[in-house]
Amino acid sequence: MRPAHLLLAVLIAAVWGVNFVVIEVGLDHFPPLFFCALRFLAAALPAVFFVGRPQVPWRWIIGVGLALGVAKFGLLFIAMNQGLHAGLSSLVLQIQAVFTAVFAAVVLGERPGPVRLLGMAVALTGIAVAAVDEGTSGPVVGFVLAIAAAAGWGVSNILMRRAAPPDAPRFMVWVSVVPVLPLLGLSLVFEGPAADRAALASLDWGGVGTILYVAWGATVLGFGAWSFLLRTYDASAVAPFSLLVPVFGMSSAALLLGEEVSPLRWVAAALLVGGVALTSLPGISLPGLRPAADRPSGVRRRPRAAASDAAAPVPTALAAAPPADTSASRTPSTATPPTRTG
Repeated sequence: MRPAHLLLAVLIAAVWGVNFVVIEVGLDHFPPLFFCALRFLAAALPAVFFVGRPQVPWRWIIGVGLALGVAKFGLLFIAMNQGLHAGLSSLVLQIQAVFTAVFAAVVLGERPGPVRLLGMAVALTGIAVAAVDEGTSGPVVGFVLAIAAAAGWGVSNILMRRAAPPDAPRFMVWVSVVPVLPLLGLSLVFEGPAADRAALASLDWGGVGTILYVAWGATVLGFGAWSFLLRTYDASAVAPFSLLVPVFGMSSAALLLGEEVSPLRWVAAALLVGGVALTSLPGISLPGLRPAADRPSGVRRRPRAAASDAAAPVPTALAAAPPADTSASRTPSTATPPTRTG
């Protein structure tokens, strides 16, 4: 990989890692579902009028939009609003690689080999260690919702595999159109129109900045650059850089939000990132075991999942630490679970 492209890959991982910090800041300005809706509205407009018609069937755009925009990001924003800190969120969300492998086995018939099964076990161990480190005093509901968000990400990865869009940035712009109305509807029902109006009435440059960052920085520009790298190099050369997302997420949360990262949290991060590497990256084999690439030529193989796994927003698709400063109150809502206050 050329040095400039190497730096670009690291920059994308950094943008996606810092994105979790920006989301946490944005939740001080907006109710979570309303914030998520504004994020995709800003990503879709005005770009949707200039990118041309989608190049894949509508069912894939709608499916990915619901799985990625409503399920993954909607649940993630609620989880963080419940008190799950930015760094820990960036770490837990990486369990999506395990969900993707499981869904690929069920839906696409891709049998995970010994190395991938080992990676799944290691990643799940990392999640267990993170749960122990979070303890009973942590936001249990938020932790569970983040895992559910990772499952939604896994579903979107499979749908994107089936869609195989030839132009990823155009595809992502049209996908961003889909979640806007469902998220606005859910916000009106569960957060209430009064909370949404109050957020807009008190809108300042800080709130606008968070929307623009998560919409254009993390979504449109981030995925556009990532898709360029995937078109230029093999997925096996690009995918490992997505493993830097929780590293940047945890580090930026510690630096910008004052979140402490315990030694046990770093152990959880090492286990999860290592497990995701084994689960996602092609060409890895264990001693004494024949790698997938060495199968007999008569055995039909399906495409690997690494390219789409890495291309999903880490945002999107893509840990934080013990209690950070929780003095900031969240925007009031009427029917969502209680917002984080302390």
